[in-house]
This record gives sequence, C-alpha cells and structure tokens, in this order.
Amino acid sequence: MILPVAVIGAGPFGLSTAAHLRGRGIPVRIFGSPMVSWRDHMPAGMLLKSTPVASTIDAPQPGHTLLDFCADTGGQRYESDWDLIPVEDFARYGQWFAESLFPDLEQVRVVSVDRVKCAFELKLDSGETFKARAVVVATGLSGLARMPRELAAAVPEGPSATGPVSHASQHHDLSVFAGREVVVVGAGQSALENAVLMAEAGAKVRIVARTPGAVAFGDAPDRQPKWAPESPFGRAWSLYALSYHATHVRHLPAPARHYLVRRVLGPLGAWWLRERFTNGGVHVTDGRRVVRARVEDGRPVLTLGGRSGGPRYELAADHVMAATGYRMDVAALDFLGHELRTALVTTKGAPVLDAGYGSSVPGLYFTGLPASSSFGPLMRFVCGTEYASPRLAAAVAGLS
Repeated sequence: MILPVAVIGAGPFGLSTAAHLRGRGIPVRIFGSPMVSWRDHMPAGMLLKSTPVASTIDAPQPGHTLLDFCADTGGQRYESDWDLIPVEDFARYGQWFAESLFPDLEQVRVVSVDRVKCAFELKLDSGETFKARAVVVATGLSGLARMPRELAAAVPEGPSATGPVSHASQHHDLSVFAGREVVVVGAGQSALENAVLMAEAGAKVRIVARTPGAVAFGDAPDRQPKWAPESPFGRAWSLYALSYHATHVRHLPAPARHYLVRRVLGPLGAWWLRERFTNGGVHVTDGRRVVRARVEDGRPVLTLGGRSGGPRYELAADHVMAATGYRMDVAALDFLGHELRTALVTTKGAPVLDAGYGSSVPGLYFTGLPASSSFGPLMRFVCGTEYASPRLAAAVAGLS
C-alpha cells in the first residue's frame, strides 16, 4: 500500500503544496479549515497589501488564479496594481480554490505527529490514526503571534480580544472599539491599518513605536523607479533577487538571513493607506518603547521610555493592541511529537531547510512562514507559493 503525504494546514501554502503534489500523482491528505486565518483572524474591512499579481495561489492545473476566481464568480476583476483586494474576497478565493481542487479536504485537527520507523504516525481529533510517508507543515501564522514580554507581563492570564491587552491576530470586528481609547504598539502595515480601521469606527487611537519616524508608507505604482526590474513586490533589484532566487538566501550566514526576513518588506504602510491615516486623526508617539505595563482598575497603563534613556512617562488607555507581528518557533507546534521537535535543527526557533524545503528529519517539510528563515521574506507572502510549492513537491516525489 502506498502511504499518502499529509499536508497540515489549508491556507494558501497548504493548498498550493497539496495541488502540486496531486499534480505529480502523489496521494495526499490535507487537513484544516480552509483560509481560517484569513476569515477569522484578519480585521473586517482590511485590504491586502499585496497587488493582484502577487495574490494568486499557485497550482499546476490551469484555471485557479485570482482572475479565474473573479471570472467564475462574476465578482470584481482584480488585475491592475491599482486594484485593492478586500480580505473577504481573498478568503473567498481561497475557499473556492479548495472546493475546486480538494472536495475531500478534511476539516479536522491533527492532534499529534510522531516518527514510526520509516513513516509518520498521525492522530486526528476525530479519533483516527494513520500513517504517512511524508508530512508537510503549512500551518501559517497559527500559534506564532509575537507578544512583547513587557506587555505579556501585564496579563498573566494571556492576551485576549476582550481583555485589557490583546494581539492584533485576536480581532476580526474592530467596531467594538467605538468610543474607546486604544493604544496600538507597532508601526508596520498591521498596526497602521488596524489603527485606521478603529479610528474610522469611532475609536480614539494612538500608535506607539520604538523608532523615531517609524510611521512611513510605500510609493504608489506610478512613483516606483522605471530602471529597476519588476517583481511581485515592486521595482527593485533586491526585491527581484529575493523573489526569483530565494534558494540562494539559504547560503547566507544566519544573522544575514534573519535580518532580511525582519527588514526587507518589513514595517511599512501601503501607499493607499497614507491618506486615510493622515485624515483619520490617529495620533503617533514615536521614539518611545514600552518598558513596563500594568493593569489598574481594568485599564492598561504603559510606562514609556526613550531609546537612549531619558525621562519616562505613563500612558493609559481602555485597551492596548500589540501589532507586533509573528515569530517562528517550532516549540509552538505542539502537534509535533517531542522527539520530532528535538531532532529538528533550528536557528532562532525556525527549522533549517534544504533546497527542497526538507528539514533535518527525513520526510518532514515546512513551507510558508516557517520557511522564511531559510528562503527569505518571499515565504511570508502568497506569491511565495509559486516558488515553494513546485520545489517541495519535486523533493517529495524524489522520495519514491
């Protein structure tokens, strides 16, 4: 009997990987709720920062691009760099992709994965246990939210959407903040867009950022340099190299790789958000870091200090939202058995991968965000599926 390949996760990278595996005739079982992070953990009214050309989930079969979805459903066509994609439409696109290619997608949770001789044993929350010849981890952002320790210390019970401190990933309906004072910690796209959406809903919002002048926005499509080559992220030689030659990132020293993931395509607002931010009445406190946080009478109070010392002062609000991104840590993937996790070679919590996205455990693969430490910032974006999925599928096919 030919054992299947198990794909854990049904977001863009999981769906794309499974499509390429099946395109090679490899038996696949894919697990998860399609596009759950996009449906339930992104704010209503959010627009994708990526352009339409960078927002297609890659598949070897024709007829499954974002434009194909628009044509099939009769919705708005997203094709120009000026077209802004609502997160709701992108989530529907992913679900349409899943329904088309994976009518057998299993919406159950993988409870555990363990190595058994030359295979893997998986247990599902349905009670089923089965063996797979390879496992692909494509769980996206789930469980990887980064919470600064200063904020975490203020809420020993953990951040929550209804408590005094939360992470941006815990919110979908931001209208609940109407009439309230909210501090957003961070200065990336998530921080700026959440701040704008809350302000537009009637909240009084303040951004707190560590770096002076941290609030910045990218250039509109017509203001990008014409002399540089095109990439899914805009015109720049560096972006071109990271988009089409991501495998070379693996050969850089670990500090350089982590720097690229952190800084390239990092904290920067989308060009189309600038006017809404400026006109939305969002206040900015930059050059200040959170050195302490506490909760008094149900309200969070932040102690802010300068980057180079100096006087401190306190800032109180009704709620603090940490829009501080995500950090890969295999320890957070608790469905992986202890022996598997300890056998993984990692760097700063991320698995070290070979050219085929394989880890130090033969037959265990990672794609999407967990692969960014090895392949660079491309793996943080949907267009990374075009690079990762065919390479991973080819590597799995080589196991036969």
